[in-house]
Order: sequence, then structure tokens, then C-alpha cells
Amino acid sequence: MIRPYGPADRAAVIALFRAFMHELTPPRRQREFSEYVEKAIREELGRIDDYYLGRDGHGFWVADEHGVFGMVGIERHASDTAELRRMAVDAAHRRRGVGRALLATAEDFCRQHGYRRMILSTSELQAAARCLYEASGYRLAREERDAPASHKSVGAGFARYHYEKAL
Repeated sequence: MIRPYGPADRAAVIALFRAFMHELTPPRRQREFSEYVEKAIREELGRIDDYYLGRDGHGFWVADEHGVFGMVGIERHASDTAELRRMAVDAAHRRRGVGRALLATAEDFCRQHGYRRMILSTSELQAAARCLYEASGYRLAREERDAPASHKSVGAGFARYHYEKAL
């Protein structure tokens, strides 16, 4: 069910990201979210082969069963630290252990590549993700109120929660 990303998955990953972000978009923040989505696709998700697979210590996986319905990435943050990125599961497949399986795949990859710590961030809009991370042993390291907009964060004044876990 979980396998490494391949170039044929590009359109499905982008569609999953768009759908996931659409679910999170507050009605009055459509412009900011739309700009963020396009930036993330342009700088990262539209070029996974270069951004993730073409760099040592990075990886990207998809959950696939007759179509991609989940994804997760790992980005090197420091020599001993990896950052969990882009974890998302299609709404119709949630609450079935897919997120846990994606997270376990990412953690296994990190251990195999000598990482001693994983970090991640999520927003106040993703309460279920926070519950999953906390139940999986991640510790809240800090909260950030005004994260700047980038390909990693929509910004827009939403709280971001930064987590870490020793591997």
C-alpha cells in the first residue's frame, strides 16, 4: 500500500495536495491559501524528483491502492535531523491507519539513514494531525503565531505547532 513516489504519481500528488488544502481553507482566506498552494506546487510538489528524490537523505512515499490517496516526505534538516513534510491522506481514507503507516514509513527511513531526531510543523487548522503526532511520541517544542508565508507555510496569522521526536 505504501511505496516510493514515482514520476507517474505527480498529477495525483498535486491533486491530493489541492484537495487537502481546499478542506483547510477558511472562507475568508481563499486568496492566501491559493497563493500558498501554487507556490508549494511550483517550488516543491511539482518537482518532487529534484526536491526530494534528487537529494541525499530525502524521500517521498505515496499510499496507493488503485490510485494515490496518501503521501509523506522527508527532508534533511541537519546532519542528524529530518523534517517530516507533506503528510496528507484523502478524506475518504482517513481513520484507517494510513497516516500511522505513512508516519512509520518515514520514521523507518530516517532510522536507516542515521537520523537521530525528526521534526515537523503543523497548523492550528490540523487538529487531527496534532493528535496523531502526539500519540506517536512527538513532543511539542514550540508554538509560533506569525509564521511567514513560504512554500512550507501559508502564514496568514495561523498558529504553527513545531514538534520533535528522538528516534
